[in-house]
Amino acid sequence: MSGVARRTVVAAAGGAGLAMALTACGGGGDAGTGDDGAAEEGGTLARTGDIPVGGGKVLADKGMVITQPKAGEFKAFSSKCTHQGCAVSSVKDGAIVCPCHQSHFDISDGSVKSGPATAPLPPEPIQVVGDAISLG
Repeated sequence: MSGVARRTVVAAAGGAGLAMALTACGGGGDAGTGDDGAAEEGGTLARTGDIPVGGGKVLADKGMVITQPKAGEFKAFSSKCTHQGCAVSSVKDGAIVCPCHQSHFDISDGSVKSGPATAPLPPEPIQVVGDAISLG
């Protein structure tokens, strides 16, 4: 086989593989919406049952923390501490806790409960549909 013919065959095979990969990744139909109709954009971050009342859950891979200050009330905040940018690590006793310098933030509004941070955690938009929490 000549060099030109070989390149043509390799290019054609690569193009067919790329077309198959794009087809497999394409968003056709209702795939990925889940049974609860949660927003397709961003997908489900957590389930309401995953977030304890009076507590919360840090979603390190999403850069946010979701809290449930009162039953059925869900809030979300950036997980980046406003003191020196460390990632908060836990939610304990009604506070979002930064492990670097022990700043504590209120789970209901992100305000500073104790420093050294002086600015609140910025809120993140979320929506709750059924038992699914997704980006709002």
